Amino acid sequence: MKEFVHLHNHSDFSLLRATSRVPALVKRAGEMNMPGVALTDDGNLFGAYRFYQECGGDDPRINPIVGCDFFMATDSRHNKTAVENAKQYQRIVLLATSDAGYRNLIQLSSAGYTEGFYYKPRIDKELLQQYSADLIALSGGLGGEIPQLITRGRMDEARQAAEWYAALYGKEHFYLELTDHGIPEQQTVNRALIAMSLSLIH
Repeated sequence: MKEFVHLHNHSDFSLLRATSRVPALVKRAGEMNMPGVALTDDGNLFGAYRFYQECGGDDPRINPIVGCDFFMATDSRHNKTAVENAKQYQRIVLLATSDAGYRNLIQLSSAGYTEGFYYKPRIDKELLQQYSADLIALSGGLGGEIPQLITRGRMDEARQAAEWYAALYGKEHFYLELTDHGIPEQQTVNRALIAMSLSLIH
């Protein structure tokens, strides 16, 4: 059996979205013989240190992959005036590959709260470009920019967005995320993402 690692997980630090506690998450990953597991809470890194310690600290039993599921402003993080846009945002999952990547996650999360907060701690593409080093990007679930475009039938724009992220992070550090929770829209998006991935490789 091939090794499998969950790269998109929420804990109870994602308020009103998840109930898993960090110790239970790490314990379950160990029970399933996973070599690593990621923690990607909503817009914050509140559980990162606890997660690192639960995985074994400096001598980890399970490789802790620290990440964040960021809220992305659809235009600029500084736009906080349009009421109709208050709850319009996209998602992107970023994973640190080094200490430098973790520091970039900190910068992004902090800016989301101090510069972009508008109902949610939002970042934008300007910040992504500024703090892109040593990070792996996942296109996210149905809330991601690319899946949102696919569900609206805007395939050319979805491909252009994928190419933008691949250019920013490098093809080896940007991945189209497949998610299957039994939701019909996910099946539609997954088929489109698989087809897109094959064309992006060439």
